[in-house]
Amino acid sequence: MPDMSAHLALTQLVPFAAEELDKNKVTPGVLGFVVFAALALAVWALMKSMNRHMNRVSFEETPDPAEAGKGGAKAPAASK
Repeated sequence: MPDMSAHLALTQLVPFAAEELDKNKVTPGVLGFVVFAALALAVWALMKSMNRHMNRVSFEETPDPAEAGKGGAKAPAASK
């Protein structure tokens, strides 16, 4: 008979609990917060790693071949 009382409890009590909820209100709950927090931590870690890698890059600009072929630097403009 324990199966019968569990079935009776599920059929009698669950519909009453469901009617008390506002059907127009949707909340993410704890699981939504945990997922959002995990995504925020992952983005923070990725940004920190990207900044570390970008600081290691040593970039030296190569001269433009079109300007190098003109025969040197331009003369400075005369000032008054």
